[in-house]
Amino acid sequence: MSVATTQPTASSVRSDALRVTEIFHSIQGESSRVGLPTVFIRLTGCPLRCTWCDTEYAFHGGGTIPIDAILAQVAEFHCTTVCVTGGEPLAQKNCLPLLVALCEAGYSVSLETSGALDIGGIDPRVSRIMDIKAPGSGETTKNRWENLDLLTAHDELKLVLASREDYEWAITACHQHRLFERCPVLFSPVQGQLEAGQLAQWIIDDKLPVRFQLQLHKVLWGNTPGR
Repeated sequence: MSVATTQPTASSVRSDALRVTEIFHSIQGESSRVGLPTVFIRLTGCPLRCTWCDTEYAFHGGGTIPIDAILAQVAEFHCTTVCVTGGEPLAQKNCLPLLVALCEAGYSVSLETSGALDIGGIDPRVSRIMDIKAPGSGETTKNRWENLDLLTAHDELKLVLASREDYEWAITACHQHRLFERCPVLFSPVQGQLEAGQLAQWIIDDKLPVRFQLQLHKVLWGNTPGR
């Protein structure tokens, strides 16, 4: 269930506030945390425009909420696993102190990020789930390759693929940048563009050391905001 946000007056906006599209309790549909009950904090805004984006509703709008109020809403769900997502959460400078506050409150925290912005300042207790944009996204030029040197085994790389061309590009990128040696690598098909079974078979045929994943939340509820 989404938590409604409100639009404050300019004079009431605090310096530690963030623009939030929704806060909701659901099942994690991606990453190695798939299947875990999770509280999602979806921040508003994104500098990218991937062709297959499924959260365009988070590009604009939302409500301005101080960090302590965000933590209060998260606490109401009585869930220890939290995911900060977007949009692109790192586009807001107060995302970093929010992540620190969540860790200090004892939550197991992950961050879903496009890989286009610097991940260096993120609290090391946070698991960074970082995209690498394949050509089918239309945003390959936004990949910040220097982020790769900051990744640890605690983090994960996600490549969303729309075609055989994307798949071949992903394999080349994995070998060129030695991604398999850095952290877990996840391959996902774009829903409606690349058949899931086809991608799974390619991975098996090529004996790739990657994790195949579907978006479990879409299997359960479809592409519904707040789920």
